[in-house]
Amino acid sequence: MAVKTLAIATLMALPLPPAFAGADCTLVSDAKTSAVLMQTGDCTTRITPASTFKLAISLMGFDAGYLHDAHTPILDYAPGDPDWGGANWLQPTDPARWIKYSVVWYSQRITHALGASKVEDYTRAFRYGNVDLSGDPGKGNGLDRAWIGSSLKISPTEQAAFLQRLVNRTLPVSRYAMDMTAQLALIDERPQGWAIHGKTGMAYPRDANGVSDEAHGYGWFVGWAMKAGRTLVFVRLVQDERAGGISAGLRAREEVLRDWGRLIDQTGE
Repeated sequence: MAVKTLAIATLMALPLPPAFAGADCTLVSDAKTSAVLMQTGDCTTRITPASTFKLAISLMGFDAGYLHDAHTPILDYAPGDPDWGGANWLQPTDPARWIKYSVVWYSQRITHALGASKVEDYTRAFRYGNVDLSGDPGKGNGLDRAWIGSSLKISPTEQAAFLQRLVNRTLPVSRYAMDMTAQLALIDERPQGWAIHGKTGMAYPRDANGVSDEAHGYGWFVGWAMKAGRTLVFVRLVQDERAGGISAGLRAREEVLRDWGRLIDQTGE
């Protein structure tokens, strides 16, 4: 991405809102010009995208015709489906509920319907991270969890580039697929009058044996904000220092929404 005349080092030296100081990564860029307006922390290391990959799956599903609109198809939970999301994951689910409640099994229905070859083709066309959909070594579970603490990895910088292409409608999918994905990602909060489209993601680091480190969960909140003809792409990545408390993904979302005005002040926008 291009950088404004003001050097990134200077931006990083500016005092940040408390929630953003010491972050794993906070990145804000101009969707039209690609200019990086703020970048702090490590924004180049690839990690699991977790449920932020649902934005990519949504694009695939609508482009391929498996998803029709915000409320079609409605799919039912089946015994054996992931249920760790609680009661909201046990109910009949449509695309709107899928994104709102981040229902993992609905993602799996889409990826299995499209098949491994097509999902990989889309992921490669999106230039999405390392494009590794193999899943856990020897498990053959790429369509179920490649993006959840497994083989697929993406950096915050790559997330921002992907989001910029979505915002500018330059991804190699139908305009309808991009419009519907943006519609599903629109959230209710409008901090400082900005319309926010975004998706959380949370997953735990896992060792070679597949054991999760539940004390150091990763949390994402990625998306874009629109106001008065301006569109800014944002990526917020955090990592827990201890187990317990609010999930890292929800924490990242709350921090961005709570401090959006002060964050924008730091970008000079």
